[in-house]
Amino acid sequence: MDLINFSVFIVTFFAMEFVAWFTHRYIMHGLLWYFHRDHHTRDNKGFFEKNDFFFLIFALPGSILIMYGIEIGLEFIPFWIGMGITFYGMAYFFVHDLFIHQRVKVLKKTKNRYLLGIRRGHKAHHKKLSKEGGVCFGMLLVPSKYFRQFK
Repeated sequence: MDLINFSVFIVTFFAMEFVAWFTHRYIMHGLLWYFHRDHHTRDNKGFFEKNDFFFLIFALPGSILIMYGIEIGLEFIPFWIGMGITFYGMAYFFVHDLFIHQRVKVLKKTKNRYLLGIRRGHKAHHKKLSKEGGVCFGMLLVPSKYFRQFK
């Protein structure tokens, strides 16, 4: 991997935070609230939620770009954009589903200030059970006020 491809990968990974914020704020809490609502209200009775449908929305472009990049050659930019999207998706799964919501009990007793801050920001987001009036729509970047308690 050369510097350009690595840069494309890193920029894509961090750009996905803003794509995720926008999608969460305006799509999940808007037009597609039907799929996201059970994530806030915990109306679901099983391990999976309707909200898990959004995995497909994010996984599809990354997968297509990776496959296209494999077809034309790994040195081309589409492959590295797909990898950036995919690695953000993996980070989202580990941070959001495993760490924050404890779908599998891991890092439950962490003292890491960053992890505690993003967990606190996400909990503030979940205080609202409706689609209106939400705060803190990001996953990896949350306002600094959520970190102040953990000095």
